[in-house]
Amino acid sequence: MVLLLLAALLSGTFLAANAQAAGRGHGHGHEAVGGKSGMSHIDLKGWAKAQLKADQARHAKPHLKGSALSAAAGLPVRTATALTRQSALLRPASVAAAADPTTLVLYDTAGPYGQLGELYAMATANLAGHFGTVTAKPVQQYTAGMINSYSAVIYIGSTYYGGDIPDAIPAAFYADAAASTKPVIWMGDNIWNMANSTGVAAFTQKYGWDPTTSYYEDGGSIGTVTQVTYKNQALTRNIPAGQDGGVLRPNVLTGTGYPAVTRLAEGLDTSNGHTFGWAIRSSNLTYIGEIPFAYVSESDRVIVIEDLLFDALAPATAERHRAVVRLEDISPDSDPTELRTMADYLKSQNIPYGINVIPVYTDPNGTYNNGVPQTITLAQRPQVVSALKYMLARGAVLMDHGYTHQYSNIANPYDGVTGDDFEFYRAHVDAANNVVYDGPVAEDSTAWAQSRVTSALAGFTAAGLPKPTLWTTPHYAGSAADYKVFSSNFSARLERSLYFSGTLSGNSAGPNTFIGQFFPYVVKDVYGTKVLPEDIGNYEPVAYNNHPPRLPADLIAAAKANLAVRDGFASFFYHPYYPTQPLKDTINGIKALGYTFVSPSSL
Repeated sequence: MVLLLLAALLSGTFLAANAQAAGRGHGHGHEAVGGKSGMSHIDLKGWAKAQLKADQARHAKPHLKGSALSAAAGLPVRTATALTRQSALLRPASVAAAADPTTLVLYDTAGPYGQLGELYAMATANLAGHFGTVTAKPVQQYTAGMINSYSAVIYIGSTYYGGDIPDAIPAAFYADAAASTKPVIWMGDNIWNMANSTGVAAFTQKYGWDPTTSYYEDGGSIGTVTQVTYKNQALTRNIPAGQDGGVLRPNVLTGTGYPAVTRLAEGLDTSNGHTFGWAIRSSNLTYIGEIPFAYVSESDRVIVIEDLLFDALAPATAERHRAVVRLEDISPDSDPTELRTMADYLKSQNIPYGINVIPVYTDPNGTYNNGVPQTITLAQRPQVVSALKYMLARGAVLMDHGYTHQYSNIANPYDGVTGDDFEFYRAHVDAANNVVYDGPVAEDSTAWAQSRVTSALAGFTAAGLPKPTLWTTPHYAGSAADYKVFSSNFSARLERSLYFSGTLSGNSAGPNTFIGQFFPYVVKDVYGTKVLPEDIGNYEPVAYNNHPPRLPADLIAAAKANLAVRDGFASFFYHPYYPTQPLKDTINGIKALGYTFVSPSSL
């Protein structure tokens, strides 16, 4: 898997979906290259520096506690009432699940890093889209009583309000969040402003902790938080040096009159051995001390929020763990014997699976054909088509994996050959051997993308194959317009996806500013389309582009971490030109964890 923080590409974070090497000498079929989970063109180093500077300034200010602070701020002094004491005992799990849960996602837009808010909001909305309908708004658009129209509210604090940046959160939201029994999930900054607004005494009496004396530093340093434990799973947290804005360490209060605070997930600072509540809950408030959508991997702490959403939106959900496997980069150039071997093994295990097929193979510069350009369609390879029909008769589901899975006759980024290169996005390999995203292809438009899809579907028809109803974008990368085209032609996408700035706001920060994301369950994303999960990557025995090999043990470890998602998936892909033994090892390991394999078409 890839913790892709490609400097030129990202200035932010990426997680790629692990690589795939193309067969018979191609050596570059990295779907993972496009399967990131993180931000492109975002200066997270600058953001982290600004956040810590602001938090240090807050920490240095004289602090007045309780009613003294409320009085000094000209705020009302509130004491616990029967209502607040009762709500303090309420747990989100006791809230009746709505027939169609609705979620309000509130995000920041202010300050020099305001564009982060929309990217994080899209990631949050996509996950909430698993449960029901989602509305996302800049937090300043919140009006009194709005919380009452939703099953739950999520606020993402990505802009640190204070100092040069005035608080953009309406007092009405602070008041409603504190007075409501509706589940409120709060990530990152500004929870201390809620305490100051509603009264520190009232906040502490309802929630049992004091955000105004909680900071991102422990003993003068943010430390090195590399692990988050949740539901007995040790999840990873890998942030490059200088990029870490820290995790808020909640100051939990003890003594008479304070409700219990549940530490849902435990952070570990390996620099000093200290542990703390990475995610905590009391009354209706679930607080997460950071925004876990940057520098994400398949076994990352983002799994915590993916599961905690069930508490707020579907608390009665039963434990269930399903698995999905698909065979990748099958083209007219594939070996039909290899395909039949894979089909026989999977049938012997009664495992349904997807087959991602590229209908046209092209090597425009003859890279693998002695300098002679070569293009082959499925109709020109009846033995391959026969093998595909053999697979379909034995549990496979036909999926469309682009038209040619490459672009023009140029290196994009490798050699222009089918399976190796991007089709809908431009990329290059830099001097440091990183794949750098350059933006949509020059011709990109709804009409151009539709022409590729139409040609691809015609290729299946010409070969006598059924029309695929599922799609996977080559190298998991396309523009927002492309994704909408794919979704208008197919019932769902099975992939990791890119979500572009401007999708929610209408104000794009640039055509290559996006957040990449993968999912542990089926979601309806912010493009309004159904996306099936691919969350544990793929087998890749060879290092590439600064990414280490990824072996069956790595996929199994990721599947184990994802057991923390109460109704989640372990979904991966495999190239049929590899031997069957690593596939067997992976499937056996995933089964041993308690997963049941299901067909992509059943989701």
